[in-house]
Order: sequence, then C-alpha cells, then structure tokens
Amino acid sequence: MAARVRRLSAVTAVALASSGLYLHRKQLDINDLSVVRFGRAAATTFLISYDYLTAFRHVENNTEEYWELKSKVHQRSAERLRDLCCANRGTFIKVGQHLGALDYLLPPEYTSTLKVLHSRAPQSSMQEIRQVIREDLGKELSEIFVSFDECPQGAASLAQDILVMEVLVKAVHWLFPDFAFMWLLEEAKKNMPLELDFLNEGKNAEKVAKMLSHFPFLKVPKIHWDLSTKRILTMDFADGGQVNDKEYIKKQGINVNELSENLGKIYSEMIFLHGFVHCDPHPGNVLVRKCPHSGKTDIILLDHGLYQVLQADFRVEYCKLWQALINRDLKEVEQSSRRLGAGDLYPLFACVLTARSWTAVNTGISSAPITHSEDVEIRSNAARYLPQISDLLNRIPRQMLLLLKTNDLLRGIESSLQTRASSSSFINMSRCCVRALARHKRTKCKSRLKRLQLSVSEQVTLWKLDVFQLCMWLRSCVLGQWLFALLGLLHTTHT
Repeated sequence: MAARVRRLSAVTAVALASSGLYLHRKQLDINDLSVVRFGRAAATTFLISYDYLTAFRHVENNTEEYWELKSKVHQRSAERLRDLCCANRGTFIKVGQHLGALDYLLPPEYTSTLKVLHSRAPQSSMQEIRQVIREDLGKELSEIFVSFDECPQGAASLAQDILVMEVLVKAVHWLFPDFAFMWLLEEAKKNMPLELDFLNEGKNAEKVAKMLSHFPFLKVPKIHWDLSTKRILTMDFADGGQVNDKEYIKKQGINVNELSENLGKIYSEMIFLHGFVHCDPHPGNVLVRKCPHSGKTDIILLDHGLYQVLQADFRVEYCKLWQALINRDLKEVEQSSRRLGAGDLYPLFACVLTARSWTAVNTGISSAPITHSEDVEIRSNAARYLPQISDLLNRIPRQMLLLLKTNDLLRGIESSLQTRASSSSFINMSRCCVRALARHKRTKCKSRLKRLQLSVSEQVTLWKLDVFQLCMWLRSCVLGQWLFALLGLLHTTHT
C-alpha cells in the first residue's frame, strides 16, 4: 500500500509539472489547467472507490437492504461521474456519452444519469463564435445569416486536449497493472485531429449520403461549402427527436421495429459492404421524425467527424465471423476469431462482439431470446473478466476497436427501443454478409463461368432469406397465424 501511495505521489508531481504547458496562453481559463482537471478526476475516482469499498461493510449480502443501498451507491457514483465529465469536458464527455449508451451492460442508475451528456456537451460563447466567423469568413455574423439562434440545439463534444486523460490512464495502469487500456490513448490521439477538422467532417457527410442514397429514409444535412472552413461547418437544419426518446417516438406514432430495422440496414451496409463506418451513433447524433409529406419515418444522421475505414481483408473476415455467429457455426466462429487476433480468447471475443453469453452463442444468437438472467450474467462477467477483456482489446486489430464502440452504441439504442436481437436485424446483416462475400469472391475469380455461378448462388441465398423473412412476418401477423393454423389442420385431416 505504501508503495502505491509513493507511486500516486509521483504521478501527481508529473501532473503538476504538465500544467505548465498551458501557461503560455494569453487568456487562461483555470479549468483548462491539467493540474485542475487531473485533481478533479483523481478526487472523483477516490470518492467513488471509497464509497463502494466502505458502504457495504455492515450490510448482509443479497438482502433487501443490500440491494437498496447498492442502488443508492450506484446513483451517487453516477452523479459524481456525470459532474466530472461536465466539469472536465473534452475527452471526458466522449467517455461519458459512451457509458451512457451501455444500457445492456451498466446499472440503470449509471445509464439514465449519463444520458444527459448526449446533448449537454460544452458550448462556445457567442463572442468566440463571432470571432471565428470574422476570422475565417471575413464577415460579421449578421451579414451572413438572416437569423441566428444563440441557444444551441446540441454541442460538439470535441476534445480540447487529452493530456489529463493520458496521465490518468497511465496512472491507473501503474497502480493496477491488470488495467491495460493504453489503446484508448492511441485511438484518441489518432482520431481527435480528424474530429477537429470540419472540412473532413463535411466530406464524410457527403460521401455517406451518396453511398447510401438508395435509402430514402436516411437524411444527411446538406453542407454549404461557401460558408465552411476547417473551424466552421454550415449545413441545413434538420429537426427531430433523439432516437431513444420514447415519449417523442410514441407521440409521433413511429414504429420502433421499423425504425430499428432501418437503422440496422444503414449500419450493416456501412460495415459489411462499404467498410466506411460512422462511429459515433450516440442518441444525440441519430434523430428521427415523421415526414410531413409522406408520413414515413426519417432517420437523420449527424456528426460525421469520426469514421472508420475498414481494410478489405479485415472486412471480409468480419463478415465471415458474423455469418458464423448468426448460423451457429462454432468452428468457423473460432477460426475467424483467431484470424482476427483473438487467439484462445475467442469465446470471450464472441461474447463481447454480440453482447450475449457463451451459452446463447452456442444456442444461436438469432434464435435464443435475451433474458433478464442473461443480462445479469453479462454485467457480472464484465467486471469478473476485466483483465481478460483488457488483454483481448490489446490483441485485436485497431480498426476493430471503433467497431466495438459502434456496436455498443447501437445496442444501447436497440435496448432503449426494446428491439434487441430482433430477427429482422439478423436477416439484414446476413444479406449484407452474403453480398459482401460474393463480391469479394468474384474479384478473385478470373473465369466468367465461375463468376456467373457465384452471382447465381448469391441470388439464390438472398431469395431464401427473403422467403424466410416473409414466413417470419406471416407468423407474426393475424392473417399469417390463421393461414398456418389452417395448413396445420389440413395436414392433420389428410394424414
């Protein structure tokens, strides 16, 4: 323990020294000092840890009093974490947004408390906004816009720096060697410059809008390039409610199953077919609305700063893995997982990827229903196997990390809509995997006859999936239930 205290003292000294990096700024905000941000984070970490370590000393385990107290500790800790994220801003907001979307993994006290971070990111002052517009566009705000709402609809949660996060992660790893999440820093350092470049964000928005233009329900706000620079992005205003806002969705009469299915279609094509993936689908970036003209539901995709470009070989292997998971081909699950770097941790990899238990993976994720006991098991195992999860995340390719984050955020949305593990989502994923693998095989084939055979095989498989989906729909509707009952009666009479 004394050694750990000495270590912590050394880390604090480093943080104090690093704060000097900010002193050159002309107008210094004390909240931007890394020593202040580090001290705030360290204090919050200590309070949360101390609360969990001491709160249950005199309470018998698994009693009503224990569970009531545990809920209170969860709530206190979640509020402390939320306040820390709001105070430290930047990268802390990003982490808090991600945690707030993990409904299937974290206690409800955490997810409900942290969800406010989806739209309460730090805001720039009007003075700062006017100054940037004056510098970049050479005009005053009033010369460009007829009207300008000073109350933001949302705020970009871009990091101002990651120095404090770097010190904290290294400190935690030093104090607790089992915590090996240094890859978080590597990914943040690589992605932050891209998120801070609004020209890059505009190009991404136009690319994905063109790439998925065959989906009439997907709306990406139009970019106005004449009013955009690296620091300013001007686009059409798009109104809607957050995708997890149940009251708004109910009031608008939006079909949650159709909404979830269409969102799955968008991301299945991004991941499996194109390898160009929007990696920040937290609820603040995915809006929904009823189109006033057609009455159909639109999905509005915002914040295009962070995309993952998947290498072709990786994307093909990822397709094979998901196909194997859906088809309950455990041998291929192991082989694909090993080829993706999971090694002997392939069962854990399959569970992390699907957010299902190993029992459900063995039974078949497309057929095994999600139960409360399975959710409890997953939450318990997440804490129990933290060292193994850390090891796994350090093994797999870096491009997998943003995919896992994206999966987590999408599952959080599905959990809010109560559409997790729906058959339609697996069918759409299967379609995209079939198309992607057939396309890949055709590019490797020189024979025209062989390419024709591959195309025919692809169409037959897609047709089978269409028939299967039709049968699933018939079983779910009243007319279909009546038809299947009649067929069963005729069969019984005939025999």
